[in-house]
Amino acid sequence: MIDGDYLLDRLLQLVNTPSPVGMTDAAVALMAGWLTELGLTPKYTRRGVLYVEVGQGAPRRALAAHLDTLGAMVTELKPNGRLALRNTGTWAARFAEGARVTIFSDTATHRGTILPLKASGHRFNTEVDTQPADWDNLEIRVDAILPDRGALVAAGFNVGDMVAVDAQPEVVDGFVVSRHLDDKAGCAVLLSVIKAISEGRVEVAVPFQAMFTIAEEIGIGGTHGFGPEVEELLAIDNAVTAPNQASRDDAVTIAMRDRQGPFDSRMIRQMLAVCERYGIKCERDTFRHYRSDSAAAVEAGWDLRVGLVCFSLDSSHGWERTHMASLDALARLIAGYVSSPMQTPEIT
Repeated sequence: MIDGDYLLDRLLQLVNTPSPVGMTDAAVALMAGWLTELGLTPKYTRRGVLYVEVGQGAPRRALAAHLDTLGAMVTELKPNGRLALRNTGTWAARFAEGARVTIFSDTATHRGTILPLKASGHRFNTEVDTQPADWDNLEIRVDAILPDRGALVAAGFNVGDMVAVDAQPEVVDGFVVSRHLDDKAGCAVLLSVIKAISEGRVEVAVPFQAMFTIAEEIGIGGTHGFGPEVEELLAIDNAVTAPNQASRDDAVTIAMRDRQGPFDSRMIRQMLAVCERYGIKCERDTFRHYRSDSAAAVEAGWDLRVGLVCFSLDSSHGWERTHMASLDALARLIAGYVSSPMQTPEIT
């Protein structure tokens, strides 16, 4: 049903396309091109969210995954010829140390490395190990001869330049190890389901809006853009594969609640029924410190039923890892969902 080779190819292309939150145009254009190849017409909200309408008639469902990733921004041109930076999106400074990056100035791109202020063991000895992991203790060493702030200015750097972190993907025994799998893996899965629909391998029971949002990492991805007839939203994002969590590498996760609260019980039961019907490995889980596009939609005031389904993700917002078995299970669940009728609300 789902073309695994296509899914993996599109995922690797996506993670290798920089799209830190605030600079997502390249990834949006890439996805729009693929959707056009599948015979769909890309549309955009004023803020730039990409969406397509799938099926006949006005969409009554929406499915959302986000193209934006974590990144950083230049906050100071330093006297030593290096760049101070601050994270965009929530991620720990300890995962930034040693990252290779691209800095996007007004007229050029530059390569560099994020380093702690005390990076040389030959100079700082044990202070290398004792300095706190904090964004104030990081800087970007640009791969150019830039001895001072004046050289940075002359080279065209500015406060506010965007910084994209290299994904460095690797595929090992079915595992995909990379930065930015959150949520480009979800985007690749949704795209693969749309491909299966376009090829006639999945039927659409209820017309839906497939949305690729661009600001989920700062909490506003799913705040707008839904058609007037949309009744329910299924967010597609990562599960928390960690101690004291139920999510696992070879299954799809059906979220029961996130930081905001419980998900719609009818949608949860429908996801569980689809997994049972098609023999899809699934786990139920709850997330304490995590929200998705669904939470943003509810907080923005949209009158929608919301749910969340997830691929496995170890070390989220760090060196991330998922497995193709989980991505396939998620794709099969989404395919089963879009081919199932809308659940009638229970009114008492």
